[in-house]
Amino acid sequence: MKIAVIQMDIEFGQPEKNFTKVEAAVKEAAENKADMIVLPEMWNTGYALKQLETLADQNGERTKALLSTLANQYRVNIVGGSVATKKQGEFYNTMFVANRTGTIVSEYDKAHLFKLMDEHVYMNAGNNVNTFELDDITCGGVICYDLRFPEWIRAHVLKGAKIMFIPAQWPTPRIDHWQLLLQARAIENQCFIVAVNRVGSDPANTFNGHSMVIAPWGDVLISGHMEEGIYYTDIDLQEVDNVRSTIPIFQDRRTELYK
Repeated sequence: MKIAVIQMDIEFGQPEKNFTKVEAAVKEAAENKADMIVLPEMWNTGYALKQLETLADQNGERTKALLSTLANQYRVNIVGGSVATKKQGEFYNTMFVANRTGTIVSEYDKAHLFKLMDEHVYMNAGNNVNTFELDDITCGGVICYDLRFPEWIRAHVLKGAKIMFIPAQWPTPRIDHWQLLLQARAIENQCFIVAVNRVGSDPANTFNGHSMVIAPWGDVLISGHMEEGIYYTDIDLQEVDNVRSTIPIFQDRRTELYK
């Protein structure tokens, strides 16, 4: 399976430019025979939270239409990172996922809001685990700050996820945490981690990419890129079963101790 991660510079508060950029990037990745294409967090607006009333995607309709059209046109799976949405008068940080037929198979609102970037002031948190099927593979998706909650990642893996997708806008000063936590989550859950971080800057933060794809043993397949671009790698899902049979942590869990 070929994975494409779109590490992009997001134009602050300019959805038109960002939609155009995403459409071009998905087209390029699809033409390079990607099976799964993954976008970063809040790619439609950036963290222009004070402008959400005019910028947020109403019910995610524009985003869903674009992802569905592109996925169906190119016969690819698209993990749509996340976008700012407005639903029933409230704002959310929402992930949409489209399969190869263009069907939206997942909609997830970020569960853990990041106070250092004022998400909790402007947005509402979601409450649901996010697992979905792509090419008959059970996958999970969380967003950025969710990464710091290992029990949340584990909740998805216990529901069968073999790949965890994690889009982000993870600032440069804490990029070491990003890399270490991603590798730990892959090892402790014996799954693939596909994590996409943006580059560039907004009025309050700088971002330096370091999108990563990590195998279940902790082997790093993509890492270290600091420039805008599309990065590719192949993964073998059989590795998940091999690792889990070698070190059977899910059989050895003592859940009675974890309450």
